[in-house]
Amino acid sequence: MGQVPLERALSKLGIMSRAQTKRLIEAGSIAVNGRVIKDPAFLVVPEKIRITIDGKPAARAAACTIMMYKPRGIVTTRSDEKGRKTIYDLLPPHLQHLHPVGRLDMASCGLLLMTTDTQLSNFLTDPDNEIPRIYAVSVAGKITDDEIKRLSQGIQDKGQILKASSITLRKASNKESHLIVELTEGKNREIRRMFEALGSEVTALKRIAFGKLKLGDLIPGQFREVDPSAVIPAKVGIRNMRI
Repeated sequence: MGQVPLERALSKLGIMSRAQTKRLIEAGSIAVNGRVIKDPAFLVVPEKIRITIDGKPAARAAACTIMMYKPRGIVTTRSDEKGRKTIYDLLPPHLQHLHPVGRLDMASCGLLLMTTDTQLSNFLTDPDNEIPRIYAVSVAGKITDDEIKRLSQGIQDKGQILKASSITLRKASNKESHLIVELTEGKNREIRRMFEALGSEVTALKRIAFGKLKLGDLIPGQFREVDPSAVIPAKVGIRNMRI
């Protein structure tokens, strides 16, 4: 939970789009906790504010969570300065207010969670909760047992320790190796960096599971709504989280 610009907050809460919000803020139609705000960049904590539009309470959309099969070549962002296709180009208008739970880089594909529930998002991405993410990974060249051991013990890169909670080697040849890698912490480009630190290049990366959810028979670009409680492994539970 943290501060975000007001125009983004209303989008995150599913009240309206950022473009609509900006117009109404600048027109003086939106008040936060009884105070009219005319600056779209005004910082708020979405879960802790009372919003009115022209004096009437803003209606928040019901919480929604989906799992998407993000195709390769799509960026996980709302807009792209290079004009590349984004995950939002794959969503209908009524789901444009969802935000991704973590990211998959442009060259990666697979299971991407998106939600309006910031509490769920924060819970799933908190390293202390150790929510597993499982990836099918192809790497150029032959990965040895010693290298797998190093990655399981942790390898240093740019001042960070990168570590897989488990690695299974499915197939290895001098040309290419295929592995299943499980992480419980989503550092930026962690898997690619792990293998780069070994001098190996990841040639394909697909997330096949997140928590209890599996990619299953979804095809690239497809998505479906999921029950948030179905994401969280039984061993983790929901602790003090309210879903």
